[in-house]
Amino acid sequence: MTSTAKTRTTILITGASSGLGAEMARQFASKGRDLALCARRIDRLEELRAELLAAHPSIRVAVRALDVNDHRAVSRVFGELDDELGGLDRIVVNAGLGKGAPIGTGKPEANLETAQTNFLGALAQAEAAMELFRARGAGHLVLVSSMSAVRGLPKAQTAYSASKAAVSAIGEGLAAELSRSPIAVTTILPGYIRTPINEKVAKTPLMADTVAGVRSMVKAIEREPRRAVVPGWPWRPIDLALRVLPQRLTGRFL
Repeated sequence: MTSTAKTRTTILITGASSGLGAEMARQFASKGRDLALCARRIDRLEELRAELLAAHPSIRVAVRALDVNDHRAVSRVFGELDDELGGLDRIVVNAGLGKGAPIGTGKPEANLETAQTNFLGALAQAEAAMELFRARGAGHLVLVSSMSAVRGLPKAQTAYSASKAAVSAIGEGLAAELSRSPIAVTTILPGYIRTPINEKVAKTPLMADTVAGVRSMVKAIEREPRRAVVPGWPWRPIDLALRVLPQRLTGRFL
């Protein structure tokens, strides 16, 4: 951890029914953290809760069904979980979609749904989280963006990369505003980590398995930096390259 980081004992994770969210829950549970888990599929959350409590009976796990596109519900559910667990001190904005189609090809629904969930849903979660943290003058907001946010991507990934760039911008703006505050803001940019959202991605040596990839995410979150690219190798060098290489070359990385 950095000198300003602290142990956060009560963590809310959205999009926790599968993929990165579920594995983050498992890894934070192994550290003895109390968890608030949200997702649309409550049956999956109940199964995960039972799994976590069986493995770690000393922790508390609260679950709620939540569609992050229901913005009023986001605020209500975050407040309920904050009350139930006696105060959330880290909120991980993780829920997201990976749908997409080339823009202008007659399939706008997938792009609009991805933009709605990934940007407006993340903004609603940031609003609800920051309202709690500002009221108590402390907390850690984590925004899960993507390496796709670093550079606009072509074809079916254009809307997705744009939505994740918006998430990164939220994190950058809040981190700048709160740089002298006890409230920490971290933007996580994962590279390829095997989850249901990218199961159709062609086989690539850049793909990390779920457990190892999420381990790098959790380690970065615990340090509480403003921005973290994970896994560090090979994605930190790729992050630098994406910022300076011409467009004709960047498509080789993503």
